[in-house]
Amino acid sequence: QVQLVESGGGLVQTGGSLRLSCAASGRTLSISTMAWFRQAPGKEREFVAAIRRSDDSTYYADSVKGRFTISRDSAKNTVYLQMNSLKPEDTAVYYCAARDNSLSLRYTGAPSYGYWGQGTQVTVSS
Repeated sequence: QVQLVESGGGLVQTGGSLRLSCAASGRTLSISTMAWFRQAPGKEREFVAAIRRSDDSTYYADSVKGRFTISRDSAKNTVYLQMNSLKPEDTAVYYCAARDNSLSLRYTGAPSYGYWGQGTQVTVSS
């Protein structure tokens, strides 16, 4: 089993920045990919960004490309999401996710991720 704990959410003004963290514990060596998803009220959970453990390759949703950066610290088993130039439409609960399969980074469906954190709220005020 893998446990994921997010932190770093909060309230920020339009144009501001936040950095989310996701600490993994348990069977972390089994993880192939870690990702961030988000879910706004009344909307489906959507993919934000992913990073592959083997080579640190990354993949982003078009809506965040150029503004968000996913990275990881292997020594700390932690993944980060640096969010810059935030917009009100970025407001959502952000979830960290992990999977242990060999699917391509471009396979962004939420069901392909077997491990989830509890989520952290990000609110961007206009």
